[in-house]
Amino acid sequence: MSFIIEETKEGKKAYKTLIIKPQHLKVLNSELAFKILHELAKKPACAMDVARRLKQHEQKIYYHLRRLEKAGVIKLIRREERVGALAKIYSVSYPFLSVKLFDGNYILDVKTKVEELKFLKPFVEKGKLNAIIVIGSPDPHGKYVAQASDGSAAIDLALFLGKFLTHVDLNYKLDTELRNRDLKNNLILIGGPKANILIDKINKKLPIYFDPRHDFDIVSTFTKSVYTDDDVGVIIKMESPFVKNKEIMVLSGKRFKGTRAAIVALIKRSKQLEDGNRFDNGIARVVKGIDRDSDGRIDDIEFLE
Repeated sequence: MSFIIEETKEGKKAYKTLIIKPQHLKVLNSELAFKILHELAKKPACAMDVARRLKQHEQKIYYHLRRLEKAGVIKLIRREERVGALAKIYSVSYPFLSVKLFDGNYILDVKTKVEELKFLKPFVEKGKLNAIIVIGSPDPHGKYVAQASDGSAAIDLALFLGKFLTHVDLNYKLDTELRNRDLKNNLILIGGPKANILIDKINKKLPIYFDPRHDFDIVSTFTKSVYTDDDVGVIIKMESPFVKNKEIMVLSGKRFKGTRAAIVALIKRSKQLEDGNRFDNGIARVVKGIDRDSDGRIDDIEFLE
């Protein structure tokens, strides 16, 4: 995937862009083509819908849609039954189009990590952490009277997030410190349900959850698989069950090794996280931790689903 970086007063903004061949520019040599793109950017539509909005003959719209689709500027997203026939519904693929004329000089900005930022949105926005990080208390607490040991793994997460931040505030809380007003924020939840009472509270709502009847084994509602190993973790990004228009990210395992595996996956494999199980604008992955250098610590992962 390609991106274009725009410098603004607020900072750098990254947009997905389609790199097209110079000869494909001719599909945009019509004012009507631009009007069609403008309509599709508002809302996916079929040729008949666009023709009615623009008060144009439907055949003219079909002509431009075919050319735009062939060039990759728009894409067919589904078919709908309309008056006994199937209508093709199109949408705009990218907000930006780019043309590469030749291989010239380039600037490599190692601070611009677009793929990672794409996955981290809305938890990181405009150089700020737009979330509360919640870790389990190290003291015995909750119905399982457990002591959390995930704090050290959270340090690695904090260092990773720091690469994207220009402003740093105090943005973490223990699960025992959380109040109802805190639930109105985006949340990054770390640890298993035994050690983090907030994860235990939402466990039944997770698409990949922990079974308290069987030693908190990890159960996937996607594949019906059950994972029993301590070094298996989950990464879930989904709409918050506490408030609308907010999200939560769960980095969790039945034991510390599993939680560490989830954090390592976010740090090292964030570009691949969106390739897994999808549900209602959410993403859920299962990973297994690997100790590559045999020092007793998980430093890599493999995706199980």
